[in-house]
Amino acid sequence: MANHKSALKRIRQSRSRSTHNHYYAKSTRTAIKQYRSLENKNEAEEKLPKLMSRIDRLAKKNIIHKNKAANLKSSLVRQLQEMS
Repeated sequence: MANHKSALKRIRQSRSRSTHNHYYAKSTRTAIKQYRSLENKNEAEEKLPKLMSRIDRLAKKNIIHKNKAANLKSSLVRQLQEMS
């Protein structure tokens, strides 16, 4: 266990940040699953910009990697284009 005050504080900070990051990453994954289950193209077009923004924010804050964000966005747009 840590012996210095600064090390104890660092442990507390990293634990709270990890919880925070996990919450946002998980809620975004849930939103992506909900988007992928949509069958109505109009509804999907309506939800896509908000989902893209959410993914961009995660990448900007280094919660997910920027390439993963790009791959997710690409696959979501491809799915929208394939809807009929």
